[in-house]
Amino acid sequence: METVCAVVGIDVSKKKLDIALLVDGKTKAKVVENSADGYKSLLEWLSKAKVAKETLHVCMEATGIYYEPVALALHDAGVSVSVVNPACIKGFGHSENIRNKNDTADAGLIARYCAAMKPAPWTPPPLEQRQLRAWSLRVQALKDIRQQEENRLEANTFTGMTDVAEHVKQHIAWLSAEINKLEDDIDDHIDRHPGLKHDAELITSIPGIGTTTVARILGQLGDIRRFDSAKAFAAFLGVTPKQRSSGTSIKGRTMISRAGSMSMRAALYMPSLVACRHNPLLRCFAERLLATGMAKKAVIGAVMHKMTHLIYGVIRTGKPFDPNYLTNGLAIQDGI
Repeated sequence: METVCAVVGIDVSKKKLDIALLVDGKTKAKVVENSADGYKSLLEWLSKAKVAKETLHVCMEATGIYYEPVALALHDAGVSVSVVNPACIKGFGHSENIRNKNDTADAGLIARYCAAMKPAPWTPPPLEQRQLRAWSLRVQALKDIRQQEENRLEANTFTGMTDVAEHVKQHIAWLSAEINKLEDDIDDHIDRHPGLKHDAELITSIPGIGTTTVARILGQLGDIRRFDSAKAFAAFLGVTPKQRSSGTSIKGRTMISRAGSMSMRAALYMPSLVACRHNPLLRCFAERLLATGMAKKAVIGAVMHKMTHLIYGVIRTGKPFDPNYLTNGLAIQDGI
């Protein structure tokens, strides 16, 4: 049977997958369920289209958790899969002056992006990392609920609703106990897996980063060594500087790009505040920026940027944080 090279774009949603098969400039569309039966149907459809798995490149956006099952199924079937930042697809759509916005059109756009840009293949995170991510996200969800309850406690106490306030107190106590238990379970999980334990020890050697933050970093980001440089790692997280200027008329403020994971930037915010006090290098850096008149919020963004370089540095070198140890790849100076 003659086979052809092809690319496939998949627009992922919770219940269905909109698929665009691009072969020789022609597009075929299909919709399947986002389920094991749907993945089987997709592979059968591709086989009937005389598309060999060895010559196929499938691309999809990183949309929450819903892309993972189909990406894993295709990867396990021997298909080359790429998972890309939705911002990349959006930018590519702007370059094509796309006006239509629907699932079928989005799948076709993703397929054309795959054909033009040839994104790097996706490697599934190991099971222990996926488990760590799930538990760390669960802990964060409980902390968010606890904060909401603490706000309710304050409101009911202020208005004299003592019975309601007491009920809220009990819920806060239960949430705190569950959070502590889960954090202990996460520590045990990291200790049981040598790779996670090694990386956790390296990252927590950086003053300002604790076990809660490192669990979110390792769970959501996986192996940081896959990034080619500290700059690439910082760009992925969306903490690189973003300038807005043109000629002599537009001189906007420099701020972080915010192009990456909002969750990870939130995870690094408090450690950056702590580092401004307790990390000798970052404290001096922050004080120097404040002395120039830079806004405090901008200084925190700059410290977050520096911290990503430190995290990348200890992982790549395999050596714990040392304020006296500088290399070309981990230079603590303005501009990195």
